[in-house]
Amino acid sequence: MTIRFHRVPTLLAAAALLACAGAHAQSSVQAYGLIDVSAGQFQDPGAAKDRTVASGKMSTSYFGFKGTEDLGGGLKANFAIESFLRADGGNAGRFNGDAFWARNAYAGLSGDLGSVTAGRNTTSLFVSTLIFNAFGDSFGFSPSIRHYFTSGTVTGDTGWNNSISYSSPKLGGLSAQLQVAGNDGNVLGRRYGGNVLYFGGAFAGSFAFQKVKEGTTAGTTTWQFGGSYDAGFAKFFGQYGKVANDTTNVDYKLGEVGASVPVGASGKLLAEYGKLSVKNRKTLSLGYDYAFSKRTDGYVVYMNDKLPVVDAGNSFALGIRHKF
Repeated sequence: MTIRFHRVPTLLAAAALLACAGAHAQSSVQAYGLIDVSAGQFQDPGAAKDRTVASGKMSTSYFGFKGTEDLGGGLKANFAIESFLRADGGNAGRFNGDAFWARNAYAGLSGDLGSVTAGRNTTSLFVSTLIFNAFGDSFGFSPSIRHYFTSGTVTGDTGWNNSISYSSPKLGGLSAQLQVAGNDGNVLGRRYGGNVLYFGGAFAGSFAFQKVKEGTTAGTTTWQFGGSYDAGFAKFFGQYGKVANDTTNVDYKLGEVGASVPVGASGKLLAEYGKLSVKNRKTLSLGYDYAFSKRTDGYVVYMNDKLPVVDAGNSFALGIRHKF
């Protein structure tokens, strides 16, 4: 077979396109994120009212990059780097001094036996907490998130530095995650935890556990049960957990109930009530969320947050979230 010279550039171009197609089939990199901005009044118990524009009250704003590479034989390499941001002022991180890639920063491998990642990983306890409450991962309005992670109850952050995380494959609706972390270079010592998740039709449930040391001394030990049931006309949520402070010998008990009720094809009413014992903190959040599209939704929320002795905090906001 003779190839004429004038056809060579065409053949080379076709070969280049096929090579690129093969490369894209074997690996991919994706940029993504979420921007959440709201305006309203934000007030913690006993604190002054803050009437302002705020970022990340319904979902913490962030952006990130993740990718996979097919290594063959069902094995893949994975990575993710994700950074929080404050869209109200254009600042990086959740607060001043926050690490730039504080949401996730890891690399790992995945295959038929599950996945392993090393670096900074989101904790299993945080994942279970956000799944089984009506307001999800909302640090601004979710009673569950606020009671576990912003009330000084659980030691440590929602992500662990110097950690290794294993996620099992799903088996009949069941999956599990295990995590271990060394000293983070600051005040936290060794940490370990995990969860077991079940999703089967209308019912879903979880059990999560973690232990965090402060230096070489005791820290906190946490366990939590969570569940949800989708009855069609409404989805109901419940959580019960205990946080034992091994240093002060104080045990906190946390209970939460909530519901999400569909309104039409695109809206839903949200309600969540939670109580944190010892501190006797009682928090009620009510909201309405409307999906303009798959990527954009708007919401209005009211929250009443009570502690003994001091005046209750009353917050309300109108906001918008956009995923990209």
